[in-house]
Amino acid sequence: MIHNDAIQTLAELTAVQAKQFPDRKALICKGETLTYQQLHQRSDALAMSLLSVGIQPGTRVAFLSKDCLQGYEILFACAKIGAVLVPINWRLTASEVGYILQNAEAELLFVGPAFYSMAASILSELPRIKKTVAIADSASTSTSLSPDWPIYEQWLDNAASKEGLDKEKGITEKAGQVVVQMYTSGTTGHPKGVQLAHVSFFAIAQAFAKQNQTWIGWSDQDVSLIALPLFHIGGLWWAMRGLVAGAENVLLESFVPADALQAMATYQVTKTCLVPAMMQAMLAEPASRTTDFSALDTIVYGGSPIAETLLTQAIKTFACDFVQIYGMTETGNCAICLPASDHSLDNPQRLLAAGKPFPGVSVSVLTPEKAPLPAGEIGEICLRSPAHMVGYWKLPEATASTLVDGWIHTGDAGYVDEDGYVFICDRIKDMICYASENVYPAEVENILYQHPAIAEVAVIGVPDPKWGEAIKALVVLRPEASATALDIINFARGKLASFKLPRTVDFVAALPRTPSGKVQKGKLREPFWQGYQRKVN
Repeated sequence: MIHNDAIQTLAELTAVQAKQFPDRKALICKGETLTYQQLHQRSDALAMSLLSVGIQPGTRVAFLSKDCLQGYEILFACAKIGAVLVPINWRLTASEVGYILQNAEAELLFVGPAFYSMAASILSELPRIKKTVAIADSASTSTSLSPDWPIYEQWLDNAASKEGLDKEKGITEKAGQVVVQMYTSGTTGHPKGVQLAHVSFFAIAQAFAKQNQTWIGWSDQDVSLIALPLFHIGGLWWAMRGLVAGAENVLLESFVPADALQAMATYQVTKTCLVPAMMQAMLAEPASRTTDFSALDTIVYGGSPIAETLLTQAIKTFACDFVQIYGMTETGNCAICLPASDHSLDNPQRLLAAGKPFPGVSVSVLTPEKAPLPAGEIGEICLRSPAHMVGYWKLPEATASTLVDGWIHTGDAGYVDEDGYVFICDRIKDMICYASENVYPAEVENILYQHPAIAEVAVIGVPDPKWGEAIKALVVLRPEASATALDIINFARGKLASFKLPRTVDFVAALPRTPSGKVQKGKLREPFWQGYQRKVN
């Protein structure tokens, strides 16, 4: 048997697992399944289709759809020919999606049924896209499709009827080659494309193997629930963990609390990865009190810290191990972990920690002058990980400021205690974490400044018991102008994704500024965070 920790690229993953577990269900979504053998064969056929329309190594291929089996076929097909998948957050507006497609220089777009109209509305402004392929389902109608868009299954069948993928021409197995470009919010008001190589999805597991350690005891008998989307680093990273283990992986089209609970019972899920807001939504469902969680052994969570009351309720209801992870897209997802053994309600101080570094990961806490700080001193958390990004797409200056000599500067302020546990205290950058979606104030402010009544605006994150942080806009109106909070929120609606909209608007006479004129966000945040041990929630 081939050892799974020897897999180094997405390109070889399906071939290895098709030999080991040909008839095992690799992916399950909405009652449809793909075995490991089918996933391998279908991604081979799709790779041929991509080659036939001129997709070359390094070409960006975009995916705009809710999660589906086809999304993973597209991922592995791109990996096999050296193309780069750009999964797009389908919660964004048409203009935001258009920006990403243009910035990524995507040449081919796969689009799901819910987004046909959106794609049609922006394609005329994207001449670089040579072909759009429709992922159709039983509810799709011919009238909702452009006649120029081939249907995914037909396109795949045509390729599958031909000779197999030419390995010499197509397949690539370079661990350092970029395979995915994921967009994360940007401080300048535009998202940045984080380039991740194959190694980002395997390096940490290999580091565990080198030390003869295991993480959460993955095996080929596991059933994993993939509740986070493909466009989110947490979703893609978690899916790879299950596929490398040879587990069955149950894929949610999108997260609906009742659907997640039903899937856990129906498929007897053993492991899943959630953000705290997802757990809270599931526990609020009456069905959570009767759902069969007997097979569940581990919930991994991250994206934002968890409230002690929520963790207490979750431990009581789910009755399984809890493991916290900390990281970011730029680190290839998680780099730090608080294991199940540290999740004791008798030690609330330990539960405030993000955890300790994974094998192969180093942590340094730096002053603003980039000098290292001793244990207990607060500074910027920097991480060195073998899984870190290659860099931001065509943003060398942003790359150079974030990735310095192999260290990712997270923008989070915190400290490391005497026992090596990392604690996150505040954010050096202004990012707001709403339901584990990263929102940068500059992006929201750029839109609000277009409102004719607004003279000045500052956007901050304030504590929210359900979502972690909520977005608040502090507005200075122009002389003689008037507007209500609802006017301002509605103005931004449609120009920003719904999760980026301000939840509240406060009107103020002036914004506090430094002598150089910079808005003092810390002063604005301070009154809302009084009484909180951490200025992240």
